[in-house]
Amino acid sequence: MRLKPVIFIDQLLYRIDEDGVFATGSQLTFSLILSLFPFIIVFLNVLSYTSLIREDILLELIYYLPLETQKIISGFASEIAQTSSQGLLSIAAILGLWTSSSGLKAVIRAINRAYDYGETRSFIKLRIISLLFTIALIVLLTLVSLTLVFGELLAKKIFLFFGGVHIFSTLWTYMRIIIPLLYMILIFALLYKFSPCSNKRRKITLRSTLPGAVFTTLGWMITSIFFSYYVNNFGRFAITYGSLVGIILLLIWLYISSIIIVLGGEINATLEYFNIYGFHWNQNKSLVAKVINNN
Repeated sequence: MRLKPVIFIDQLLYRIDEDGVFATGSQLTFSLILSLFPFIIVFLNVLSYTSLIREDILLELIYYLPLETQKIISGFASEIAQTSSQGLLSIAAILGLWTSSSGLKAVIRAINRAYDYGETRSFIKLRIISLLFTIALIVLLTLVSLTLVFGELLAKKIFLFFGGVHIFSTLWTYMRIIIPLLYMILIFALLYKFSPCSNKRRKITLRSTLPGAVFTTLGWMITSIFFSYYVNNFGRFAITYGSLVGIILLLIWLYISSIIIVLGGEINATLEYFNIYGFHWNQNKSLVAKVINNN
């Protein structure tokens, strides 16, 4: 029982090394950087049909990024919102949906590799799955935005009716952080459930994906906060990269995010292996044994 964490970490590290998680993170970063801005176009187009202030909502969602990176994304969003007509924006959104789904397609392949599942799905099926995930992600982000805006107004009126406005102010400070976290856990849980090319005998349950989803959500948020704090207060990236600093920081952040997403899949795959075969040390899936044999 005491050796379970050690055996788990040993096999997890083996999987990270064997699956080339850091190399996969680099490949994933390239796909995400190409799909990020088309995705923003689609997201802005969806928000244009609501009563939300688009730039304000987008700034709320990228709050934990470094300031230079925030400027690039918010500047792009502001330019698109101000210079594009509704018709052109709708056309760009349709094209952007196809382009941004390529990034999700790369994520799906990376997670499938983490689970050690052979890919038997056709190009068309993978594209459809990635499109559905992209649409689902946009819908969930819109729901987050609606919850943050209208949830605050509704809750404020309820607390005002019962005479507890000061309680609401304290409570909402935590709720505005918890609500997006819960949505993110749901997004990653669904991603880890439906991405792998599993069969009926090895069907992945939503419950089994929660450890990786929680890790990815908290890991992404914590690393984003620390990375943003370091860059904004101690980093000297502007001296090295000059005017390219925003792009460089965006690439670094996407690389960190990519690794965390794949790590969540590796955690779920490792737990699934132990659930099937039990917590026994397997030298064929051990980093310690691999290092010893190589030496």
